[in-house]
Amino acid sequence: MNTIYFLVQQTMFFSIPLLIVALGGMFSERSGVVNIALEGIMIVGAFSGILFINTFQAALPGQPILLLAILVAALSGMLISLTHAYASVNMKANQVISGTAINMFAPAFAIYVARMLRTVQQIPFMNQFRIASVPVLGQIPVVGDLFFTNTYLTTYLGFIILVLSWFVLYNTRFGLRLRSCGEHPQAADSVGINVYQIRYAGVLISGALAGIGGLVFVIPTSTNFNATVSGYGFLALAVLIFGQWKPSRILVAAFFFGLMKTIAAAYSGIPFLATLGVPNDVYKMIPYLTTLVVLAFTSKTSQAPRAAGVPYDKGSR
Repeated sequence: MNTIYFLVQQTMFFSIPLLIVALGGMFSERSGVVNIALEGIMIVGAFSGILFINTFQAALPGQPILLLAILVAALSGMLISLTHAYASVNMKANQVISGTAINMFAPAFAIYVARMLRTVQQIPFMNQFRIASVPVLGQIPVVGDLFFTNTYLTTYLGFIILVLSWFVLYNTRFGLRLRSCGEHPQAADSVGINVYQIRYAGVLISGALAGIGGLVFVIPTSTNFNATVSGYGFLALAVLIFGQWKPSRILVAAFFFGLMKTIAAAYSGIPFLATLGVPNDVYKMIPYLTTLVVLAFTSKTSQAPRAAGVPYDKGSR
């Protein structure tokens, strides 16, 4: 049972960032803007959040500083995503090129600013955020050990974001308008919906969630930030495609890829895998090989929003 507890808890650590970032990508692409800049936005969000923790942790330790850092990461993600929104919506630029530019800019920016402030690019922090046992819930047999011990506040934040995303997308006027702008923006415009505003909102939500996802990825898995999120933004894109741009399917895809990442990163803690004698590099390749295989079999049946990646021209009908 100890191995199962370990596997579930580690899978949570790797799955929740994928879930949050993929949901962010969903909002952007559902509005009609392809956002492959998730990797770069995650780096900016993680950098801002960890730098905030590093600066103020001594004065405000514990969970409050983590909550404030999440807010900082969301705001910084929104700020960098504004450039993608402006290029994609106002300038009608190629959305893939715009996203790629952000992906190239973000790590260089994080390294440069970190060295300017600290002379080294690593930003350390004290990981005081692990919850040994959630009061009351942690005492529940089996379930308590699986989900409410050795956990982080960010784990539950991921599920809250999932529920809110589902509700907003399918049960609000904004969600209906967002989906209509991603499927047929001309029809949405004809009934008085401002397509430009909705697409800006979608990209900004995407930036906020990707920024949060970057911080959520770093907190449980490290004690310093080194200007990288290990390709998680690109893996989140695979989760988004595999999840068919739907919250419930994205949840399943995130946990599937999270399990693959757990096997790659923590195989030495799983007795069966540790005794196989397989080289380390083989395990490290598992998440990415799985991504290629899954996308190869599902890409033909994927149903992306019809207008995703197509700049909207108000004069065309």
